[in-house]
Amino acid sequence: MTSSRPSWWAFGWLCAAAWALSFPLVSTLATHRLWGWCAAAGYLGAACATGLRRPRAALALALAGAVAVPLLYLVWTGQGQSEVAVIERSGRLLLDSGSPYVDRPGRVEEYTPYLPGMALFGIPRALLGESGGLPRLLGDARIWCAAALLGGMCGGRRVLGERGAGLRGLMPVLVASPVVALPLAVSGVDLPLAGLCCLALAAAATGRPVLAGFALAGACAVKWTAWPAVPVAVVLLAAVYGWRAAVRCGAVAAAGTAVAVLPAALLQPAELVRQVFAFPTGRAEVATPARSPLPGRLIGELGPWGWWVTVALLLLGGAVVAVSLVLRPPRTVVAAADRLAVGLTVAFLLAPAGRFGYLALPVLLVLWARSAAPAAVPLPSRVVAASPAPARVAPAGPYSRPPTGR
Repeated sequence: MTSSRPSWWAFGWLCAAAWALSFPLVSTLATHRLWGWCAAAGYLGAACATGLRRPRAALALALAGAVAVPLLYLVWTGQGQSEVAVIERSGRLLLDSGSPYVDRPGRVEEYTPYLPGMALFGIPRALLGESGGLPRLLGDARIWCAAALLGGMCGGRRVLGERGAGLRGLMPVLVASPVVALPLAVSGVDLPLAGLCCLALAAAATGRPVLAGFALAGACAVKWTAWPAVPVAVVLLAAVYGWRAAVRCGAVAAAGTAVAVLPAALLQPAELVRQVFAFPTGRAEVATPARSPLPGRLIGELGPWGWWVTVALLLLGGAVVAVSLVLRPPRTVVAAADRLAVGLTVAFLLAPAGRFGYLALPVLLVLWARSAAPAAVPLPSRVVAASPAPARVAPAGPYSRPPTGR
């Protein structure tokens, strides 16, 4: 964590503490209230340590209060949002029947609104059980979701290279911030998607189409909200490294997603459509609990035509973002993350059902890209001096790295 402008850092930690304190006062969820108390204490301690010119101690206090203490306590006591139980149940069903979906669900808790890849994070619980402290900890889906997030974020930073300090010192601060710390402690459901998207964009920006394709396949097999990341990464590759790299990435992403989703689609096609697509968009027999007063939901409740209006607006917003990709393709990881964040924000705001918490994903992408991207370096000249032997000039990307095909 940078030590510049301690007063600004102290102010930031105080704002985070105020935000955390709102949860015990407003939220009806016990897990959110617990996180709020723990995180507020950690952020206040971080503000005090910053005032004493102890930036490392401030970061440690924030991570302890907002991440470590609430996560370990909730895991140890078996508490969490309903999504944790859903993921762990889907892991057991995947091992037992080959499909993660309950047949003909009648209650909200029986729905699994995720693609089959999410069930992988529930398999440790099915294998380890809950008897004993270590199995209880290692079997919790949140631990593995957090590992996927941190692995993707750190892996993406490593792929981007180590040149330049930039804002890289902010990555631990990002993990300690409410944007990451709250979902990490209480549910973890969106963390794998976020981490894999970070890795995919970093791989695309550095000319690694196959790695980008595999990362996209993993994200797209977890939640369909990751699908907009595919055209963003493909356009980035096409703009910087050419269409061959872009096609390779898209093919790997499509094939990997199909391999992960197709078995469940063949075993339970009706349940996959009902639980993964109809339920989150408010078209299933059971109403979705994602009912934050976002524009899409408010429009959808205006009448029988409201749902169709929200869908039309959603498609229009997606078309506008798609046109922007064609007219002004992103050429760096920051530009790609910004464009994906805009698309996801439009989708979350205009969706027929949703939660305010979904907006943490685009915020995370924007902040991660700026914390991980290396400082700009001059591109090598494409003019090659005359020499007895012919020279081959590799295409120069924004990070001066030719495509490797890996």
